[in-house]
Amino acid sequence: MKLIKKTTYKSSYITCIIISLLVITSGCNTKPTKEENKTEVIQTQVTLTDAQFKNAGIVLGKIEQKQVSSTLKVNGKIDVPPQNMVSISVPLGGYLKSTNLLPGMHVNKGEIIATIEDQQYIQLQQDLLIAKAQFSSIESEYQRQLELNKTKTTSDKIFEQTKANYLTQKITIKSLTEKLKLIGINPDNLNENSISKSINIYSPINGFTSKVNANIGKYINPSEVLFELVNPSDIHLNLNVYEKDINKLFIGQKLVAFNNVHPEIQHKCQVLLISKDLNQNGSTEVHCHFDDYDKSLIPGMYMNAEIEIKNNIASVLPENAVVRFEGKQFIFEVLGDKQFNMLEIEVGNIENGWIEIITVISPSKQIVTEGAYNLLMTLKNKAEE
Repeated sequence: MKLIKKTTYKSSYITCIIISLLVITSGCNTKPTKEENKTEVIQTQVTLTDAQFKNAGIVLGKIEQKQVSSTLKVNGKIDVPPQNMVSISVPLGGYLKSTNLLPGMHVNKGEIIATIEDQQYIQLQQDLLIAKAQFSSIESEYQRQLELNKTKTTSDKIFEQTKANYLTQKITIKSLTEKLKLIGINPDNLNENSISKSINIYSPINGFTSKVNANIGKYINPSEVLFELVNPSDIHLNLNVYEKDINKLFIGQKLVAFNNVHPEIQHKCQVLLISKDLNQNGSTEVHCHFDDYDKSLIPGMYMNAEIEIKNNIASVLPENAVVRFEGKQFIFEVLGDKQFNMLEIEVGNIENGWIEIITVISPSKQIVTEGAYNLLMTLKNKAEE
């Protein structure tokens, strides 16, 4: 009997402990925490007292209709018109004897940029000097035969042959003269003491070197481009604009351009030409002229541009009428006397203190144009109580 009582007492003790643990655990699980009671959703309606309304600085207004500009963001690169790019070649070919040009180097008009040499230059000069030396006797014979033919002292056949020799020699001299001019040799200054195996290549423009395509000693064929020069005085901005935005642009339209390295430096431009051809990606080229030339702008440099575009008349409110909360835009509409409702809206462009309201709002509805932020704070404080 004593053993049974002891065992029963021990079992009852364990049971009490288990029940107590269950009660404690249940109490912990059902006890509300401050974090769980805290709501993340605020009310949308608020009613102010007279004092709150006065301190909030509430000003009422209505949706207005104004013309708002938008900004079209595009990109492109610095380009040079074909008439400002010069490809330097050697018309008759030759070996590159010397040049100091490097890509990016500035050149002046008339400056010697390369020296080419070839034995054919010697031959051309020789042929011209010989042709000129022979021309004197050929011309004299032609004049003599002309006088004789007038009196029929000589036959017409001899006269015609003499005339042909005379004209042929004139053509030869003219042809050799033009060939020498083509390679930069002045035939008027040519004599037996000035024959040279080399010619100089002169820069035809003021600008800079874009490409150098040959090294010293290389033979340059007439079809090869030796150098490429660029006159940067008329560089322009070549923008890529998609088809849907083309009708928003016009000749003379103003814009600003900048690069990614120094976006704070903005270059003023205006639209010069709008291409009529579409690329495979559905865009067209828009050529723009810089108002002021900047030497830091190099052909091929990628640029961003912002073009101001006039929209149709839009519904707008003052910027202060719109408040931002949790990544969304809101305004406060008037429900009654000192009663307001926070309404989510979609906004568009902002210009000169006005913001475009895309959401349809009745033009007769009164909107809080000043003090909207104070109303938002009142709602948030009320939600946290």
